[in-house]
Amino acid sequence: MLTFSRSLRRALHFDPGGRHLRATAVTMATVLGTYGWALLVEHRAGLHADSLVQAVVVASALGRVQRAFDRTDRAVACLVLPCAAAGGTELGTLVRQHPDIGDAVFVLGMTAAIAVRRFGTRATRAGTLVVLPLVAVLVVPAGVVPTDGHARAGWAALTALFAVVWGTLLTWAAHRTGVLPRPPAVWVVRAPAPARPGLSPSTRMALQMAAALTAAFVVGRTVWPDHWAWVVLSAHLVCSGARSRGDVLVKGAWRTLGAAAGTLAGGALSGTFGPRSDTAVVLIFAVLAVATWLRELSYAYWAACVTAVLCLLYDWFGQDPGNLLRTRLAGIAVGALIGLAASWLVLPIRTAAVARARTAAALAGLGELLEADWHDVRAVRRARARFAHRVDQLGLAVAPLRVLAALPAPGPHRTSPALEAWSALQGCAGPADALTDAVAAAPADLADDPAVTGRRARAAAHALAVRRAIGRRPPPADGPPADAPEPTDTSDTPAVPGPAVRTALEALTALDTRLDALARLYPPRQAPSTATATAP
Repeated sequence: MLTFSRSLRRALHFDPGGRHLRATAVTMATVLGTYGWALLVEHRAGLHADSLVQAVVVASALGRVQRAFDRTDRAVACLVLPCAAAGGTELGTLVRQHPDIGDAVFVLGMTAAIAVRRFGTRATRAGTLVVLPLVAVLVVPAGVVPTDGHARAGWAALTALFAVVWGTLLTWAAHRTGVLPRPPAVWVVRAPAPARPGLSPSTRMALQMAAALTAAFVVGRTVWPDHWAWVVLSAHLVCSGARSRGDVLVKGAWRTLGAAAGTLAGGALSGTFGPRSDTAVVLIFAVLAVATWLRELSYAYWAACVTAVLCLLYDWFGQDPGNLLRTRLAGIAVGALIGLAASWLVLPIRTAAVARARTAAALAGLGELLEADWHDVRAVRRARARFAHRVDQLGLAVAPLRVLAALPAPGPHRTSPALEAWSALQGCAGPADALTDAVAAAPADLADDPAVTGRRARAAAHALAVRRAIGRRPPPADGPPADAPEPTDTSDTPAVPGPAVRTALEALTALDTRLDALARLYPPRQAPSTATATAP
């Protein structure tokens, strides 16, 4: 009972400022506007209901991903998404006319969309746009898609272009009015170059997706030839965006539990509204809005609501989902297991390795803040923004560890070092903000103050030493050691420092304390001695 009460309080207060709710409103406005356009096109061009499904699927996903887009990304989206929508429409026809070829093309398209992430942030976002129409191929119920003519591809491209333009206008208005915060710039979200050779995480994820989709197609076509898409969709959702083995484990569990709950709820409503019911359409959009809002709270809510939407969609098409309850549950579970097996067995990405890499990246951002030219306030603020973003990325990487740590387990409770590192870096946020504000208030005073310079050099050396320890490298041979005493000030600096200097000194001391906690988690690796290095 206590656990339920705590979960309920968290659910009611997870969005106190209403930021996620406002973002959901913009997303649903994008979806409804695109749906209205698709209805108009359907009536004027004589299309079928599958065009409406594709429009809603693309617009709902676009409404979420476009929150991080800048002008360049939106220009790219105007080119990429219409082409992907047209290709997705043709692929849907190919899958139904020539299943083997269509399945292979689907796997290659998904794999390529993930593999391009290795080329940077913009390529990652473009690849995400390519995936959206491919997911729509799996959502439309079997037997309701016409397989003749190519005009539908052109209309699908036009509808996708409308979704991008309409979403851009709504997002621009939301940014201008302060409804939504502006997204971080590309130079903030750009990831540091990998320090180790070998396959990149995006390449590993692409190969995992290829293995999962291939197995899902084989199992789905063999065991459930009329409902194979349920297995493939579940495997895709579990593998998609999974950052590590722990992430895919938690995501697979939430996917299975949430989808089971959504299937039961949708099955209970089956037959209530009847085919082509307007009430069912209204309910579909209402549940989709709730899913978009609660996605930030837990993926389980998203999985439950979206599965309920699919059940209502099947009911709208005249297919009774209640009669397929066991089949759907089995397909979802099998697909989740396939995705989990692919992520754990095919070039797995260890959660601890991801956490170490992102901890090192966050420390690199902190080092940029400490080593920046403090006469250049803009450079200091940019370094602070990069550090904050990388701490947030570390939080996403350790999210599955937080879930697993909350589960009851026998024996003494042991906190993961990755969670402790994340907590320590979160504790650096306040001092980093205070330091940035102090530099902005008096850049020349802080840059030229000997006490600040000495403590700043000590903190920078400390951060570098911890970074090297995370990378299992010995401390740097040159430069001041992290535990070096502060230099004695013999200049003519006034005995009583100004407020900006005092704030900077206090912030640097607080940062050094947090770095001490990180150093205990990642002790330095001793460099080999000269005698050992020269021994025969």
